[in-house]
Amino acid sequence: MPRQSISFSKPNDEWLKAQINNEEYSSKSELVNDLIRQARKQNAHIDWIRAKLEKSERSGFTGETKEQILEQSKSLLNG
Repeated sequence: MPRQSISFSKPNDEWLKAQINNEEYSSKSELVNDLIRQARKQNAHIDWIRAKLEKSERSGFTGETKEQILEQSKSLLNG
């Protein structure tokens, strides 16, 4: 695994140390790797949502009421 040298601000370093002292993680490296994994997963989810929103925007708007839309959705689910 590649090694990196990074610096933390004092509040961030204290937070990292607290997580290790609470035995949440065994080292700063483990914690930082977990935070990066979480951020990558969150970005993937945001990209998925963004793609869905863009697709919806491209499909246009409707003049139907929310009740009509709900009824159509229910009928599609019920077959």
